[in-house]
Amino acid sequence: MRDTYQSPLIIRYASKEMAQIFSDDEKFKTWRKLWVALAKSQKKLGLNITDEQIKEMEENIDNINYEDAEKFEKEFRHDVMAHIHAYGLLCPKAKPIIHLGATSAFVDDNTDIILMDRGLQLIEKKLLKTIKVLSEFALKYKDVPTLGYTHFQPAQLTTVGKRACLWIQDLILDLQELRYRRENIMLRGVKGTTGTQASFMELFNGDEEKVKELDRLVVEKIGYKRSFPVTGQTYTRKYDFMILSVLSGIAQSAHKFSNDIRLLQHLREIEEPFEEKQIGSSAMAYKRNPMRSERMAALSRYVIVTLLNTSITSSNQWFERTLDDSANRRIVIPEMFLATDAILNLYINIASGLKVNKKVIGKNVMKELPFMATEKILMAAVMSGGDRQELHEAIRVYSIKAAEEVKNGEENRLLQYIQQDERFRLPEDKIKELIDPIKFTGRAVSQTEEYIREIVNPVLADFKEDIEVNIQV
Repeated sequence: MRDTYQSPLIIRYASKEMAQIFSDDEKFKTWRKLWVALAKSQKKLGLNITDEQIKEMEENIDNINYEDAEKFEKEFRHDVMAHIHAYGLLCPKAKPIIHLGATSAFVDDNTDIILMDRGLQLIEKKLLKTIKVLSEFALKYKDVPTLGYTHFQPAQLTTVGKRACLWIQDLILDLQELRYRRENIMLRGVKGTTGTQASFMELFNGDEEKVKELDRLVVEKIGYKRSFPVTGQTYTRKYDFMILSVLSGIAQSAHKFSNDIRLLQHLREIEEPFEEKQIGSSAMAYKRNPMRSERMAALSRYVIVTLLNTSITSSNQWFERTLDDSANRRIVIPEMFLATDAILNLYINIASGLKVNKKVIGKNVMKELPFMATEKILMAAVMSGGDRQELHEAIRVYSIKAAEEVKNGEENRLLQYIQQDERFRLPEDKIKELIDPIKFTGRAVSQTEEYIREIVNPVLADFKEDIEVNIQV
């Protein structure tokens, strides 16, 4: 459809897999699975529900009669009641017992949590893929010295691989948070109109144990282990904030990575993938804009900001419920998942095709390394018989001179001045040995190896490779 608005998250950014999870089909199929689970559990606990009725419901789970539902919704102004009646048209024998004792939140809320859980499953796979790609990159470039930056000012050297471990560590923390949320996920369960289970107490003649067992059975039949101990009409909307905070965390990590890549591309040290016929600018044909990293930053900002919506919704609920959460959540929950999915697609694509320009990195290192190496040179010169105070003053003078030349666009000649000064008594090969960049990276190489071996590899041990590396973006 070209004549009406379509979300860019669907047509440009997110994967079909994530779009399917939050589709109408999956939503309404899940509603029907919940109604079947409720009926089965009620039958098991003694209510007058037949196998024939349940069979009829099961046979029509996937047969969503949308036209009927839309007709009923126009009449009832209530989407759940519309779908109950539409389902009833397909299941005339089961119609009297569909949704028995339940409230709309039974299907709405449980479905939202189930679909969020499925969304987290897909996000987890892509997180693991991103971590795997970055870990391979880190090991490949673990011993390539590069300027470290604090305040985006040149600082002590690190390595390209060690810097990648900073990106990985953020994602590992996100993965841990995601897994914690999934391992402890709770459905709303079967709680009734205000959370008191009063309607089910009526159905089971005041038998509290059967009402409690009904809640447990329905949750179990739908594939989960626990439900909220107490609810109002809805589960606490604080739970949306807690689950979606995982997505915000991933977006924060991705935004940091995208910033680093954009800055490194400006320095021409590392570049994101660039297709053979890709156009960087409509006016400036020579440009290679970091458009993928920029898109990642844009989508990440959207996710980070949208999380605020869930905290406002949570804080504005009244007593057992108020409906001003509904329209908001219909937009916020799917779109945060779709956007995060798109972010990880970009992350995998960029990380899989990073171009490392070692010569540029080395040149930038040598602009600053002579200044950093002066202490080593001073100590070596003194050990060779030089006067420490005299040599210190010489280095100070040469450093000021060399710094001014660098600011004027000239090469850093500090080492040449020192080598030409006979008071230092250091031959050229000795100075080269002293300023080998790898000697200024501390434990960067071993830290990278240890982190990948001890932290990352155990996380990836059970990861099954079923995400394409070259995700289309």
